[in-house]
Amino acid sequence: MRLPRLAYNPVSAAGALVALVSAVVFAVLLLISLFLAEPNPYLGIFLYLVIPLFMAGGLVLVPLGMLRHHRRIKRGVAEADAAWPRLDLNLKSHRNATLVFLVCSIIFLLLSGVGAYQGYHYTESVNFCGETCHPVMLPEITAYHNSSHARVKCVDCHIGSGAGWYAKSKLSGAYQVYATLANKYPRPISTPISNLRPAQETCEQCHWPERFFGAQQIQFNHYMYNDSSSHWPINMLIKVGGGDPKTGQTAGIHWHMNIGVKVEYIARDEKRMDIPWVRVTDLTTGRVTVYQNEAAPLSADEIAVATPRRMDCMDCHNRPSHNYNSPDQEVDRMLLTSQADRTLPSIKRVAVEAMAAPYETTDDALRGIANYMTEFYRENHDDVYQTRRGAVDQAIVATQAAFSRSLFPEMKVRWAEYPDHIGHFNFPGCMRCHEGTHKSEEGLVLSRECHTCHTIIAQGTGERQQISATEQGLDFVHPEDIGDAWTETGCWECHSGTQP
Repeated sequence: MRLPRLAYNPVSAAGALVALVSAVVFAVLLLISLFLAEPNPYLGIFLYLVIPLFMAGGLVLVPLGMLRHHRRIKRGVAEADAAWPRLDLNLKSHRNATLVFLVCSIIFLLLSGVGAYQGYHYTESVNFCGETCHPVMLPEITAYHNSSHARVKCVDCHIGSGAGWYAKSKLSGAYQVYATLANKYPRPISTPISNLRPAQETCEQCHWPERFFGAQQIQFNHYMYNDSSSHWPINMLIKVGGGDPKTGQTAGIHWHMNIGVKVEYIARDEKRMDIPWVRVTDLTTGRVTVYQNEAAPLSADEIAVATPRRMDCMDCHNRPSHNYNSPDQEVDRMLLTSQADRTLPSIKRVAVEAMAAPYETTDDALRGIANYMTEFYRENHDDVYQTRRGAVDQAIVATQAAFSRSLFPEMKVRWAEYPDHIGHFNFPGCMRCHEGTHKSEEGLVLSRECHTCHTIIAQGTGERQQISATEQGLDFVHPEDIGDAWTETGCWECHSGTQP
């Protein structure tokens, strides 16, 4: 079975060989992938992205080699008829070549269709987003798997539906691939993401602020830094609010979410921690109110050159899937779920101190945590260490696991690098605008009143426990006697994520 004479040249032969080998490798890897219990990100890259490129390149070399060979014949470099190739199905060799070409083209198109389809979906998978560049994305994928959105695909939030944002994400991803290969990516990864799709086009495809009514009950479980690691819960109703502007029932925290108003602001810094200027537009009446931070207002020139940002979900819920908890928060959760024995002396303090120490690598951290906690109990509570060694070891393992969930030394990821704008415990959060110094020209003030956003219905334990008997709730009581200091300073000024 012979092919046209022009097909017999080194370039076309090499192209056919590359295409054939690529097809065989594709088939073998595809078969292997069907029997894998867990998808492998690197196998997927080779299977759906790399190998199809080699296969296509090999097939392209076949006609290019024939064209090159024809030109060489025409110049007299090669011996053969210099006429342009012609297709004559009366000739057996031409019929054979046409048949081979059609069969190979059909097979290639089928494989290309499957590869393109699988490649598209593979690049949209959590596996591809989080595990392909493992050292870079390890903090993100770890936090994601421990978040409330662990069953939502990365692309649903970062890209959303439609071809336009898909194309934008791939163009952005091209530079990210280069930065990873050239080892030029920042450590830690900087936030907020400047080209993130508006929340109304992603978050609100599942969440519907207009249908959030009333309040949600949440209990915050804190443990104190004393010898007994005393439990201090605060049970409160968070006034989420919401409602349809058509009914005039918009209220609560989600009032901010463009339900009945448009809220815009100007931030002085890229992380949006310093917000001195806020503009509120009532969408019903059209009334516009501008609030300036009296302590540090923006000048007219600064306002003129700034571009106000319209507030959306991400301005408060800025860590919906990648939240790096502080040691204080992680140890509180560890004690609440009995991963460590709270009756161990000073377990809250020693676990937080062990986690918060600076480490160069994760391996150094795991060893350092074990050494620190072991030495603490040996030197300060040797009787406990000797009689309750199992409880101490269990606490060490739990603290190491907590560290691995939220701290990543190789990427310089620590809780302080990624402020969480929900609440105002470890970071200013709500108080970026609601600290009581933002005033309008008419004298209106953005409220700092606690009961505006939440109502405490119970707090404390034992003899100090308080339970509200009225709908107004309780006034906050600090577990330590600090007088009225808590009314004059922000929680985050003392509670920085470690022992205050």
